[in-house]
Amino acid sequence: MGEIRPRDGVTVRRARDGDLAAAFAVRREVFCAEQGVPEALERDEHDAAALHLVAVAGGEVVGTCRLVAGGRRTRLGRMAVARSHRGRGLGAELIALAHEEARAAGAREVELHAQVAVRDFYARAGYVPHGDEFEEAGIRHVAMRRRLAP
Repeated sequence: MGEIRPRDGVTVRRARDGDLAAAFAVRREVFCAEQGVPEALERDEHDAAALHLVAVAGGEVVGTCRLVAGGRRTRLGRMAVARSHRGRGLGAELIALAHEEARAAGAREVELHAQVAVRDFYARAGYVPHGDEFEEAGIRHVAMRRRLAP
């Protein structure tokens, strides 16, 4: 599938051999160290089968997310960007590639659980809240969905 080359020399692409350990390290730093999510909750059974996407700067993984296939509805999750690279549009680039990958796999909709503090970020990417807020890993979340154009 595609690859996105945002400005500032960062490439957003599918994870390759050797990228997963670095992607998991970014997730651990963001979710466990910064947000206090227990490490036992950060990794789960979906990691093995998920499609992992990464943002790479200077040969280093600085952002990641994963897609868990579910037929016509794919689940986007574990979006994390290293503090050193936030505010540069990498999250939006990861989402754009995630939508491209999901569409190519036959999905017509992407769903996610957004932390309430960043729901506006996902709203700007076309996601709409569904249902009430809930707690996940000790953090307030809201389910959101976005339809994909065929």
